[in-house]
Amino acid sequence: MSRRTLAGLGIACAALLVPLTGCTSAHPEAERPAQPTRSPEPDAAAGTAGPGGSAQPPVQKPPELDAGEALAGRQNVTSGNASFAFREGRKGDALIVAVRCRGAGVVKVAVRPVHVSFPLKCLTDEVSTVYNQVAVGGADRSGVVSVEAPSSVRWTMTIGRGAPEPGDTHGGSRVAPNSV
Repeated sequence: MSRRTLAGLGIACAALLVPLTGCTSAHPEAERPAQPTRSPEPDAAAGTAGPGGSAQPPVQKPPELDAGEALAGRQNVTSGNASFAFREGRKGDALIVAVRCRGAGVVKVAVRPVHVSFPLKCLTDEVSTVYNQVAVGGADRSGVVSVEAPSSVRWTMTIGRGAPEPGDTHGGSRVAPNSV
């Protein structure tokens, strides 16, 4: 595809996501403003020190769900492209898509059957984590998550189910403090 076509698709995706996303701070990792965290080694297995000296989880550890949220699927550390299935949830539950990555590039996530997609910019020396909550029709169905990522990017993902945020009828996005 040409750059012009890709740019147009990016703008169209962003325009579609605007009514579907909003910021919440339901995850403890998202209670502080987003601030980058540096790790001394790109492949360090241990967590890194975050703002205020708190340890940030390594990319090898998939994002955690909050108490009361149910696990629907999980992908352990992966490089490059992959797809995996997740289980159905209860009627009325929101779908939670949490992604953690490290390495230079953009991870593109597409969730079927809810027809939602989003990008996550990943950096060489930082672990980035984002939580997206989708509370739209069909979010309770089982589905497949497809990820496009450069082979230089290592990523993990957790899919969960939980009650929609109060007053949130479209879904939300929470960015952990070590995210971009």
